[in-house]
Amino acid sequence: MPNQNLLRHVAYCGLYCGLCAQRKRIPRQARQLQKSLHEEGFDDFYQYVPEMKEIFPPFWRFLQELAKFDCTCRTGGGPPDCKIRQCTKQKSIEVCTQCKEYPCTLIQALAEHYPTLIQDGKRLQKIGIEKWVKEQQERAKRGIVYTDIRYPWKT
Repeated sequence: MPNQNLLRHVAYCGLYCGLCAQRKRIPRQARQLQKSLHEEGFDDFYQYVPEMKEIFPPFWRFLQELAKFDCTCRTGGGPPDCKIRQCTKQKSIEVCTQCKEYPCTLIQALAEHYPTLIQDGKRLQKIGIEKWVKEQQERAKRGIVYTDIRYPWKT
């Protein structure tokens, strides 16, 4: 069984959480927008614009939440009804790549949007979790996130 610390940022499907825009890019951009708005005086200027009086405070709270957003699949992030998560737990495995049926139809469906998923999974199987996580960390250091290479959900 893999070290739980190594798995902390590995989703059950085999995506690496450190490459997720929701953890990397979006919080940073939310902090930047909040800072820019503050520097321009918008954190209270909205009071003088009638159209913004009601909508700005919830928007500001939303930005604050985005700025600190840090989910992982293993701590309840992602869709609560994720079939892949349910399947891995049912099979008592930590990552789909440990399953003899990999890549199954669930993974193939997800891979339609994440073109590196299956190849990354096969690489994980080949080199092991420790080396694979290090490779993913290197990708993340270069600023890569899945949205840069992901196919759109709606076509």
